Amino acid sequence: MSSLYLHIPFCSRKCPYCDFFSQVGSQQQINEYVELLIINLQILKRDNSHDTPFNTIFFGGGTPSLLSVGQVEAILNKVEQLYGIANHAEITLEANPGTLDFERLQGYYRAGVNRLSLGVQSLNDQKLQLLGRIHNASQARESILAARAAGFENLSLDLMFALPDQDLSSLEQEISALLSFEPEHISLYGLSFEKGTEFYLQLQSGQLTACEEGLYAEQYRLLHGQLAAAGFEHYEISNFARPNRRCHHNQVYWKREDCLAIGAGAHSFSSQKWGTRWYIPENLQSYQESLWRGEDPAEILETYDRQGAMREFAYLALRTRDGIDLQEFEERFNLSLQQVFPGALDKIQNSLDSPLTSGRCRFNLNGWLIYDHLISHFL
Repeated sequence: MSSLYLHIPFCSRKCPYCDFFSQVGSQQQINEYVELLIINLQILKRDNSHDTPFNTIFFGGGTPSLLSVGQVEAILNKVEQLYGIANHAEITLEANPGTLDFERLQGYYRAGVNRLSLGVQSLNDQKLQLLGRIHNASQARESILAARAAGFENLSLDLMFALPDQDLSSLEQEISALLSFEPEHISLYGLSFEKGTEFYLQLQSGQLTACEEGLYAEQYRLLHGQLAAAGFEHYEISNFARPNRRCHHNQVYWKREDCLAIGAGAHSFSSQKWGTRWYIPENLQSYQESLWRGEDPAEILETYDRQGAMREFAYLALRTRDGIDLQEFEERFNLSLQQVFPGALDKIQNSLDSPLTSGRCRFNLNGWLIYDHLISHFL
């Protein structure tokens, strides 16, 4: 396993648009959960032959910045003791600006976290209130400055677009403000209305209106243009990075590389044979009971055959600027992409950035805008 993901399913307040597994948790629940994560690490070490240090570690959620500095330090120390952490490993922690101060940020940095992903989402107080965020724009700005002062030189900022009543002018002001902080990485997410969320219910009742498709595309193109002009590489549908600042952990997912994941709701992947995915059920009680019995709480989600592996390899790679390396595909599967997906390639050719004779198959910007439609040809 090259990477480790730890899911922290607790928040100060559940955002109305979020469909990730998370819930409001007490300090006692968080304390008990950290103990469970450490037991989880020990059981996996007992049951697995993993013997190479992790190259990337990612604390995701939820709101991982609800963990104390001591808890993050204890987890990383246990990972180092049991598995090892590679020199210059990328260690990311997702954080909510409403949970941070300089002392906490400095503590995370000293504990070994070297990449901070800040859920800014907006620098407009009205939009933040609509999104149900616990921070305001001033706190977001203060958190960014505090992170720099604490030593973080690899900072990723999240911004949401396609919000209700958001026009191009206001969005342009927001991305310009975000760029003024000179982050190394920016993730952009168009607001979606997922079943089971409060926003979905409000959409169904007419309290909220989804962004019109044409305006969504205009906003996406605007953001792409502004970030490209600022020197960012648009290296994945939703992600932009300065040179050599891509998120290495997320690239593990898109390249179908090994990732061990712990915590309720977490998903692991092993690339052995054609690949296997495991998941840990989104249930804190069953997670606790399994670990207390000394059992691995993960269950097999999917075991791939060659055809399934080829499909997933293709559509994950098409999320990225690198796209599908045709030679790598053939070496991995002993078949060419053209042999496996002739019909799909014919249907997507107008959305490709360059002809297949370039050695790669990758979408242009318009292709990314209709990504879900285009990849259906591979499924």
